[in-house]
Amino acid sequence: MQFRDLISQYNALKGEMDQAIMEVVASSAYVMGPKIKEMEAAFADYASMKHCIACNSGTDALLLALMAWDVKPGDAVFVPSFTFFASAEVIAMQGATPVFVDVNPDTYNICVADLERKIEQTLKAGKLTPRVIIAVDLFGLPADFKAIRQVAEKHRLYVLEDGAQGFGGRINGKEACSFGDITTTSFFPAKPVGCYGDGGAIFTNNDEWAALMESYHIHGKGSDRYDNVRIGMNSRLDTIQAAILLVKLKAFKEYELTDVNKVAARYTEQLKDIVKTPIVPEGYYSSWAQYTIQVESKDIRTKLQETLKAHGIPTAIYYPIPMHRQTAFNYLNINDNLCPVSDRLADTVISLPIHPYLSEKEQDMICCAVREALK
Repeated sequence: MQFRDLISQYNALKGEMDQAIMEVVASSAYVMGPKIKEMEAAFADYASMKHCIACNSGTDALLLALMAWDVKPGDAVFVPSFTFFASAEVIAMQGATPVFVDVNPDTYNICVADLERKIEQTLKAGKLTPRVIIAVDLFGLPADFKAIRQVAEKHRLYVLEDGAQGFGGRINGKEACSFGDITTTSFFPAKPVGCYGDGGAIFTNNDEWAALMESYHIHGKGSDRYDNVRIGMNSRLDTIQAAILLVKLKAFKEYELTDVNKVAARYTEQLKDIVKTPIVPEGYYSSWAQYTIQVESKDIRTKLQETLKAHGIPTAIYYPIPMHRQTAFNYLNINDNLCPVSDRLADTVISLPIHPYLSEKEQDMICCAVREALK
């Protein structure tokens, strides 16, 4: 059994996928070929955004957004502690200071009450200038952007939506990757829409920022590729990946997003009386990058994981070490009780296999194994 079954997906898309890849190979337009602009237009249209800029990874996408806003030493960027390292890493790469915010125990997304508290504490300390809120759409569920936007407007902060896992999610019919002043996503293979390698994209409606990020991601180029007007980076998505993403986006829209939500609904129905299943607030829709349950303790989780492994069922733990406890951030001398919810989740969450190609037989097998381990 596959945790995220890319083999079944490829077999289902094989005809279209092979043709798309071979067309790029035959054209020899491997870098910045015409499929790049076609892919950018398709993804911008899906997210109802004016600009989509394809780049080399979700991490680069976050970094390019901060570069466009000139985030620098002395700036504070607020980011959830319960997330992947890249969300905070890019802040430090710019020389700014990450300020870690706890998360909501039900949605796993940034806790707005703690966000307000951390902003006020930063202002009172007077050492850093608050600049940006990074709100992560964790596990496919969009963050509470209505409340986040109110806090951002109150303190005049930018909102960067980290939609690495959120592409395809919605709030009241509005697509994820459209809620930030700038939004980023990842096309890592296991994401809701993934390529066959690393890849990412940036979305914005702001023409000035889009032009800056377009320049930054190709060596700071100006009007000519040999006229470099700023220091940039090499973060181009290659053309084969763009062709792959066009095929995958079509399948995602036609059936994959619907089917993965059916899997999640069956899981919840069968497991809700024995574990804490994911909560999707009213009006929200998840793209289910992960289906993550909570148990009562680390010991119980270990037993559950071992039992599932014995049944040939893969699992994953996202994330066993919160950001505020990462060795790389020891220099911040962080208070040990900074993010208690993130600490608890790190010990009690476990993710089950989920993807659009998971059969009902496999789903039932997984649910039975979970119940057997926890009864």
